[in-house]
Amino acid sequence: MIRPLDGKCALITGSVRGLGLAAAERLAAHGCHLVLNGFEADENVERLRARLAQAHGVTVLYHPADLRHPDQIEAMVAAGASACGSVDIVVNNAVVRHTAPVEAFDVARWDEGLAVNLSAAFHTIRLAVPHMKRLGWGRIVNVSSIYGLRGAPNRVGYVTTKTALIGLTRAVAMDTVGHGITCNAVCPGTSETPIHEASLAALMAAEQLPRDEAERRFLSTKQPSGRLVSAAQVAALIAFLCGPEAGDITGAAVPVDGGWSVS
Repeated sequence: MIRPLDGKCALITGSVRGLGLAAAERLAAHGCHLVLNGFEADENVERLRARLAQAHGVTVLYHPADLRHPDQIEAMVAAGASACGSVDIVVNNAVVRHTAPVEAFDVARWDEGLAVNLSAAFHTIRLAVPHMKRLGWGRIVNVSSIYGLRGAPNRVGYVTTKTALIGLTRAVAMDTVGHGITCNAVCPGTSETPIHEASLAALMAAEQLPRDEAERRFLSTKQPSGRLVSAAQVAALIAFLCGPEAGDITGAAVPVDGGWSVS
């Protein structure tokens, strides 16, 4: 089996569930050692860590960094470099979501969104890039959103940070071009994540609907495909952008949204 990223190390924030976990699975299958991050019970994390390591024959480290704090991000990057020799790939996936109209948006929630959704990506990138430049190779993928490409009511924090993440992507791409490093953003639509699965399950129970009909109703005002974007497809896109075939793709914001961004 060809493993195009054999021996590389990928640090993925927010990777104990949802899209981040799907990306971890795909990158491990491509040969990457992993640095996992996120909030989960210790016993669950250890089961996940051991499963990925055994299934793919890679080193898997978990670091519980709270991404609101730059010193903890620095410790996480250092731990990854120590365990794996380098951090070659960064996937900034961690996110918090809060909803309220702008005049009612809690200031503490705003600050938390900036810290986790945007500043954490900046800190992880700035800490990883010097080593990437020394090696002459690196991949950075920022997980933005359809809401980085268009607005929405009651999501001022989420829309602002996901839009800014695309700006960060473009700036970093220009700072690293010519060093064998790429920096890109992926912009998923409504995807297979725990929060969306919970909403879908509630709709299925309340309306006694089969899943396909519930998905169509849930997505009727936004995603033209009428179905959730699969986590596996988002992970496959991330893995492609980290692979050798994507070496000339940098600064891009790539939608995977069932046609939402063009509807």
